Amino acid sequence: MARVPHILENALRRIPRVPRALTRRYRSRRPSPAPATTALVPSTHPWTRALGLVAVVVLGAWLGLLVVGNVRVPVGPMDTTMTLRPSFTGGTKINVSPLGALQLDSHTAPVRLDVNVDQLDPARSQALVDRPERLSGLQDEVTQDIARGTADLAVRSCVAVVTGATALGLVIYRRPRRALAAGGLALTLLAASGGTAYATWNPDSVLEPRFSGLLSSAPSLVGDARSIVTEFDVYQQELARLVTNVTKLYDATSTLPVYRPDPTTLRVLHVSDIHLNPASWKIIASLVEQYRVDVIVDTGDTMDHGTAAENGFLDPVENLGAPYVWVRGNHDSLVTQRYLERMKNVHVLDDGRAKTVAGLRFAGIGDPQFTPDRSNRTGAEQSQELAGARLASALRDQSTAGTPVDVALAHEPSAAREVDGTVPLVLAGHIHREDTEVMRYGTRLRVEGSTGGSGLRAIEGKYPDPIEMSILYFDRDSRRLQAWDSIELGGLGLTTAEVSRHLPEENQPGAKTSPSPSGTSPSPSGAPPATAPTPTPGSRSTPTP
Repeated sequence: MARVPHILENALRRIPRVPRALTRRYRSRRPSPAPATTALVPSTHPWTRALGLVAVVVLGAWLGLLVVGNVRVPVGPMDTTMTLRPSFTGGTKINVSPLGALQLDSHTAPVRLDVNVDQLDPARSQALVDRPERLSGLQDEVTQDIARGTADLAVRSCVAVVTGATALGLVIYRRPRRALAAGGLALTLLAASGGTAYATWNPDSVLEPRFSGLLSSAPSLVGDARSIVTEFDVYQQELARLVTNVTKLYDATSTLPVYRPDPTTLRVLHVSDIHLNPASWKIIASLVEQYRVDVIVDTGDTMDHGTAAENGFLDPVENLGAPYVWVRGNHDSLVTQRYLERMKNVHVLDDGRAKTVAGLRFAGIGDPQFTPDRSNRTGAEQSQELAGARLASALRDQSTAGTPVDVALAHEPSAAREVDGTVPLVLAGHIHREDTEVMRYGTRLRVEGSTGGSGLRAIEGKYPDPIEMSILYFDRDSRRLQAWDSIELGGLGLTTAEVSRHLPEENQPGAKTSPSPSGTSPSPSGAPPATAPTPTPGSRSTPTP
């Protein structure tokens, strides 16, 4: 009986082996389950992949054009920048900053040609002036320049779109083959767009341009485009005159004499009525440097229409080399005023607000009228008198508070006259000619001419307005006006520069004016002597009306 447990034990050890063998065989015959990831991630639809590739191609091509897809091209006397941009309608847009733009329905394609006119090249313009016979071939020259620039732009654009699409494809897909496919597709799209533009090219579109911005008045200034084509000889003569005037404006800025200002005086440069003339900034910067001006005062009408499109014209103000004090004119809008208020080194005065700048205390009020269309509105004179009365009240409050104002600013003389007796000096503009008077209660009124030579309209007339501005000299201790120099450039088309010294009667009894061409005038205490300008060849001793 003792062997029975031993036998059972051996039998029990053999029993489990059969199920284990069967289990292994059963498991080997079962199909292996598919990986879980294969069942959870569906395959991408072909249309989705295609749309994604198109998005990569379009975005990459656009980025490529944005970064490197432009060329600098000289077109006649102008320096331009040509760029291709994606567009639903196509066409050509010519930007003439800050005047505006004109658009041509030149072609129908998903790309638009942008041409930015950067600046007028003085050397090439002078060549046209010196050799007027070249004007007869100017049309062919411009055509050749545009053709050469377009060819360069096409090559650069191809490189830009291929590079941009390939780079973006490599970032998105991380596969060289797909990235190259994106670059090839971008090149194909650009070629197709170019072919479409060539097939739909409309050479007559130049006869029917659409103007925007300040150029919207261009048809009334230069005539209808069709009349220019039919009377091209007359148009050539007008073109020669305009090129001559614009070119000689740059020459006039180099005729200013060099001064050595007395460091004991405060020097204020008074400008007004620039009217969107970009050459004025160069003249102002030159005067600031030569006279070591402490502060620039602008009595308004810096703009012509006061639109937001003109705001870029004001950007040089920050870099003129002196603080800029400004009041609004009737051609300046509140949009213009807010743009200037955000600029560094600019002090905008309005509603009688006072501020001390460079040792002098100024207060001013903006023009209550906004009439860029030069219209005469009912009650305009009364509104100017009311604005002047508000400024006079603010000046009296400043005196009562023990902070008297040294110089008041207004745009129109009718408003400035209302502050008589409340301030030693008031500056104004608006009438585009220089004037000065001592009013009934002792306040001196100084009216500045047009520092912009009446602005862009200066190129229209046969005898354009002169460019005028003044340097005012103040005693540092009394902060009273000691003398002023009236500076006059001969206007567009002339190269004269005349500087004359003026003395207040209390400083030089019996001698109001001593023009600089006659020599050095007696200088008041603290004011620098006047120096006669050196006329350039062909200049005149007196300005032409």
